[in-house]
Amino acid sequence: MSNPPRTGTRHQHRPGFKYVLMLGALAALPAVTTDMYLPSLPTVATELHTSQAAAQFTMSGTLIGAAVGQLVIGPFSDRFGRRLPLLIGISLHVIVSLLCAVAPGIGTLIGLRVLQGFFNAAAGVVAIAVIRDRFVGSDAARLLSRLMLVIGLAPLLAPTIGQAVAGIWQWRAVFVALALIGLVLVLIVWRFMPETLPAERRRTSGGPSVFRGYKVLLRDRHFLALSIIPGLGMAVIMSYVVGSPFVFQDEYGLTPGQYALVFAVNGAGMVLSAQLNAALVHRSSPTRIMRVTVPVLLGLSLLLPVIILTGLGGVFGLAAGLWLVLGMHGLIAANATVTALGGYGHMAGSAAALIGALQVGIAGVVSPLVGVFGGGALAMSGVIIGCCVLMTLILALATPAYRRGGVARLDNPGGSAGEQAAAAAAADLGKN
Repeated sequence: MSNPPRTGTRHQHRPGFKYVLMLGALAALPAVTTDMYLPSLPTVATELHTSQAAAQFTMSGTLIGAAVGQLVIGPFSDRFGRRLPLLIGISLHVIVSLLCAVAPGIGTLIGLRVLQGFFNAAAGVVAIAVIRDRFVGSDAARLLSRLMLVIGLAPLLAPTIGQAVAGIWQWRAVFVALALIGLVLVLIVWRFMPETLPAERRRTSGGPSVFRGYKVLLRDRHFLALSIIPGLGMAVIMSYVVGSPFVFQDEYGLTPGQYALVFAVNGAGMVLSAQLNAALVHRSSPTRIMRVTVPVLLGLSLLLPVIILTGLGGVFGLAAGLWLVLGMHGLIAANATVTALGGYGHMAGSAAALIGALQVGIAGVVSPLVGVFGGGALAMSGVIIGCCVLMTLILALATPAYRRGGVARLDNPGGSAGEQAAAAAAADLGKN
């Protein structure tokens, strides 16, 4: 049986600005892949002679591919280290992006977007696993929140850049730009990315043991509940992402440039809330923050149909309501993620992969409902409300967050001794 990793070693590393910037750029690649293409959705529907729902599925398909990709790449990174799956995944992202640029029809484009999501999932899952390799608890939550400052540049800049690229060279050029971004990341990882998972901490067996590892995670109902919460939060965001181009441009008459500005402002809200969370975890635990922010999010979401039906504030009222709803994501997702990962440092890649797969998988399944229900503002707000209701019920009923002693149980799952016992159990699992 291998010795469990020493928890203290993860706290000796002090990441500098360049290190945080690199991890943030990696974690942002899936978001950039989505957001640069976003303003082109109406044009794609027109030029490829397809429906609004089919065009939206080129977004949802990327999320579904990412869900499957993370389930494959996470265990791969636990066995072979973090750098190798990262380099392979981003390199294949480059190739698929170039193929997207020459896709002849909507069916081909949807299939390629699924593959694009599958391969660039490596960037997101490895970035989270690297954090868990070296940090736990509030330290990890604080670093994740700092990463949100970098990740948040995607909604701030990507749609504007994508609109500019498409305006000059048409929408297919957006995928060429995504390929170039991937190529730059490959070079950065090759030159600057250190290996954070030493050989002695890697899982030595694959095959059935990988599925047994996922079985262990899925049988932990607190882990599963905490993993679903970021997924529902991502579903809120993606419901906005797939619906907002049509809502703001078709219903409210904004130009693509004006829409990109609204999208950037909402992205700034998510960045600001993430930085607020980084400050709050100095004073309060991740679970205590979630106990307040999740029901607040539900209350804010219920304001959206009121704004839409009454016309309160017009386009500015809707944009403000969405700004508040989307901004709450930064106070929930990172806290739920690090709390779920707390007891699984010995299999951080697999745990991060399952969290990520649930996150993008739930978003990929839920967000098309906006188009199914009509694609309008009310459909978008209805799906958002449904996600917020489920999030609140899961936190209240499937975790001990609101029960006596529940905060301590979630924020410190057994302490260092408990984590070492879990690592020993994982070593036994690997032997089998």
